[in-house]
Amino acid sequence: MLTGFVLPGGSATAQLEQAALAERSGWDGIFVPEVAYGVDAWSLLAAMAARTERIRLGTLLTPLPWRRPWKVASQVATVDQLSGGRAILAVGVGALGTGLPDAGEETDKRLRAERLDEGIDLVRTLWAGGLSYHGACYDVECDGDDLVGAVRPVSGRIPIWVVGVWPRPKSMRRVLRCDGIIPQYDLGGRDAAPDDARAVREWLTAHGGGPGLDVVAEGGTPADDPGAASARVTPWAEAGCTWWIENRWVMPEGTTDPMAVVRERLAAGPPVASGG
Repeated sequence: MLTGFVLPGGSATAQLEQAALAERSGWDGIFVPEVAYGVDAWSLLAAMAARTERIRLGTLLTPLPWRRPWKVASQVATVDQLSGGRAILAVGVGALGTGLPDAGEETDKRLRAERLDEGIDLVRTLWAGGLSYHGACYDVECDGDDLVGAVRPVSGRIPIWVVGVWPRPKSMRRVLRCDGIIPQYDLGGRDAAPDDARAVREWLTAHGGGPGLDVVAEGGTPADDPGAASARVTPWAEAGCTWWIENRWVMPEGTTDPMAVVRERLAAGPPVASGG
């Protein structure tokens, strides 16, 4: 199981330093949120691409229905080129109430889902060198292949991870068109457990999802107890998850320097699943 860290915020300079620390400490990926107003995610990831050599770089996540897919495709492919093929694009319908300006963005969930579906298709079309896309939401014609060719991914296929709501079949079917799932569990109020991730993996396999399709697990592990960290992630790896994404959305009580908490966890290195 690969390990990543989603940075909870801070200045661009601080996050750039954290990405370099993550790579030195053995993490496999660094992810940043894409917010309505704040540090620009793709500018930051481009700087990280120039500063690092190995670590994967992506968003967690991009609210694609509120973005122009052709712009997102350009930004992601640019980071992919600068990083030598290390970009990951994670997308979802977007969450309301997160500081989104009242500027006419679509708020209806069904329509956002339609924009998400077409946005994924449009991004893939552009990355593959396609010059046109005609859908209900987007109608795009490119003037020539010189501009499109300049932003082709160097990695061949940039992974797209998408939020999939388990156990909703319509949402899960969208995952089959992508390269990975960020599960959102609808379990009647209880917390998700590894057995739920196992059910997600089994459903994907039964419906044609190959073994290379990523399944993400997310949570927190201690910096000062490798054994406890391993015990936390091992059941998720055994359930079929391919990535553990460490987060620090909630800081320990009494925290006065959140960035110090992030640096401490990054420096301690990633949790290691037993047997892997």
